[in-house]
Amino acid sequence: MVLASLVISLAVVRGAIAYAHHRGMMDLPGQRRSHTIPTPRGGGIGIVVAVLATLPAALALLPGAWPTPVVAALAVATVSVAAVGWWDDHHPLPVLPRFAIQLLSALLVAAAFVAGGMSLWWLPLMVLAGAWSINLHNFMDGIDGLLAQQVIFVSAGLALLAWGAVQPALAGAAACLAGAALGFWYFNRPRARIFMGDVGSGTMGLLLFALTAMLWRVDGHLLWPALILSSSFVADATLTLLGRMASGRRWYTAHREHLYQWLVRSGFTHASGGACYLAWNVLVAAPLAALAWLRPTWSVPLFLGTYLLAATVWILMKRQCLGRVSNKGRHVIS
Repeated sequence: MVLASLVISLAVVRGAIAYAHHRGMMDLPGQRRSHTIPTPRGGGIGIVVAVLATLPAALALLPGAWPTPVVAALAVATVSVAAVGWWDDHHPLPVLPRFAIQLLSALLVAAAFVAGGMSLWWLPLMVLAGAWSINLHNFMDGIDGLLAQQVIFVSAGLALLAWGAVQPALAGAAACLAGAALGFWYFNRPRARIFMGDVGSGTMGLLLFALTAMLWRVDGHLLWPALILSSSFVADATLTLLGRMASGRRWYTAHREHLYQWLVRSGFTHASGGACYLAWNVLVAAPLAALAWLRPTWSVPLFLGTYLLAATVWILMKRQCLGRVSNKGRHVIS
């Protein structure tokens, strides 16, 4: 199934490049964007098609299969988020309709867990977490290869955690997502031939949220290593949002204030900027997630320590970037 997911993604993304050129679906360079040449968007449709063709089957057919209502809810939610993103890639939609679909999709997944025995008290938190995951992964899709490499890393890590918990179906589903993201990354790596677009970025957020929640339902201790795997994106998106809100800026509008954007503005290439996030994932997140899995009693302190360290690194690196930009005389306030 993983190989099928990879092949389907490669084929569909290749077709999406031609389709985007034909339809004029191009992201143009601008003050609030980090690329310098017109680039087609919507390549995330390849990941979506590959995931829909393989992930539900993995969850339903492999040993440790999940209940049909959970699998069906995840499939419908995936189609819903992807559909509104695909529409937005063609014709920009107002914020409220998009956010409403995102909330309903997260609610659908959470309601399936409630039907499977999860306490109703968790429902509001699950919906908010799902909506935030959808949006934060959309926010973090701004330079070549970054979101795709993050999805590969996190979903591969979730697959290993699920395998360690003797959950072959969940492990297979996460591995299918990793394979689909790898197929897209081939075309999105620097210099990108196509961007993911909203069809892909929001859907990646939904799927990573759902897979993480499923691990939590299997074993509560697995939540913490799973969240450690996502620490680079969660820390960057959350701290950037809080900073904009605290400074009184319009936090809901497009901007270039995420750390990865400051890295590019300060002189990093897309490849070297993405390498910074990869280094965190490999050198910090992966070892600490593994330790949290091996020592469940340490998992919460390790989770808190990881995010405290991530916040510290975020602050120090952003200050360094601001200094470099200021010295070059091109510090632009968004």
